[in-house]
Amino acid sequence: MCEMPSDPIFSELRPRLVRLAYRMLGSVADAEDVVQDTWLRWLAADRATIRTPAAFLRTIVTRLCLNELKSARRRRETYVGSWLPEPIFDPDDGDAADDITLPLMLALERLSPLERAAFLLHDVFGMDFDDVALAIGREAAACRKLASRARAHVTEARPRFAIGKEQGLKFATAFFTASRTGDMAALRALLSEDVVVYADGGGKVPTSLRPHVGLSAVMLLHEQLARIFRAQPSQLVHYAAIDGLPGFVTIEGGNVAQTTALQIEQEKVVAIYCTRNPDKLQHVIKALPH
Repeated sequence: MCEMPSDPIFSELRPRLVRLAYRMLGSVADAEDVVQDTWLRWLAADRATIRTPAAFLRTIVTRLCLNELKSARRRRETYVGSWLPEPIFDPDDGDAADDITLPLMLALERLSPLERAAFLLHDVFGMDFDDVALAIGREAAACRKLASRARAHVTEARPRFAIGKEQGLKFATAFFTASRTGDMAALRALLSEDVVVYADGGGKVPTSLRPHVGLSAVMLLHEQLARIFRAQPSQLVHYAAIDGLPGFVTIEGGNVAQTTALQIEQEKVVAIYCTRNPDKLQHVIKALPH
């Protein structure tokens, strides 16, 4: 990727453009590529005819993402095991830039591309429906219906009980300690009855191909993992906010990087998201403190 020359307008808007592209695509690398293409189109544009640069650039990003989603969906159909979005890793601050957490990203994945775009542009990035209509090439009334349908589908994925940064760190610490030391009683106390474990290895590293559903299945999995951890200890790199959820980054046996994010409801862990696919962790490894 070539380096973008300095441009005050684009530089100021770039972080939000990357967030929009990432929320659309679930891939950091693809989001960066889309924003790079947007920069090139910005360079070629007649600035005198652009009244609102932010709306103009969001429109370009959205249209590029809609094109990318067509091929991305085909790739997902042949993906090995569970698919999780590339983790956004923040070692310093647990506050999300918006309220799109990892569970909501997965809910967005189940929407049509147009529903996802209408919801993100209006509900998350605050664009009015006239601008949304311009961005996705539909009438404003149609965009309202798209956003409404999307909203109905993602409501359940929004956290009902907000957890603070400090409390999230306590959960992450307790979970890491219990799971890595084999303290099954302490681990069981942290988990809900309907807890689910999702692991994304992409067929590149060993991992479960199907989710583990329910307390019994998850406890059995961690009893098996505890034996592995005794032989090959897990190296904690950093506690972190991962896509808005408390979690941690580790190096596991075989020198495999992994992010673990915990979804917490009513003082219990209801979902555990483990990303191990090395293709999805390059940016995480670069962000780690050295």
